[in-house]
Amino acid sequence: MSNKAVFAKRRDGRVAALQYLYAWSLNRPAHLPDDLAVFFTNLEAVDGKPRDHYSFGEELIHGVIEHCDEIDGRIRGLAKNWDFERIAKIDLAILRLAIFEMIHRTDIPPVVSINEAIDLSKLFSNADAKRFINGILDKLKDQVGRDARKVT
Repeated sequence: MSNKAVFAKRRDGRVAALQYLYAWSLNRPAHLPDDLAVFFTNLEAVDGKPRDHYSFGEELIHGVIEHCDEIDGRIRGLAKNWDFERIAKIDLAILRLAIFEMIHRTDIPPVVSINEAIDLSKLFSNADAKRFINGILDKLKDQVGRDARKVT
């Protein structure tokens, strides 16, 4: 698989993860595996790509949900002068996704996670969101303790 194809598959996975995490933040399901099965079945019906196409996105979903308390604590600490409850749910989902990647996915350089988050904010949020998201993630980049441009 070419690098371009890998990047496109990862982008599709991030978009799917963002969509799921946004919905999850509004209405947490009683049984995650069943809810994910319905989500990916519906996604396959819309775009024709099988669930395994989104395996990266599914890894991200599980990681964010598993580490959500830790991630939200980071957001609270980094979002000075912002009431956590007032952060737009879509922006919160973008931040959770990027912060999970930056902290727990050392196979992804932090700057890649930041750039992907900004791109997602341009697609799914308002024009001001990218500055807010970039500001939070840029602060975190300096705290992660690894080279922001390299995998470890």
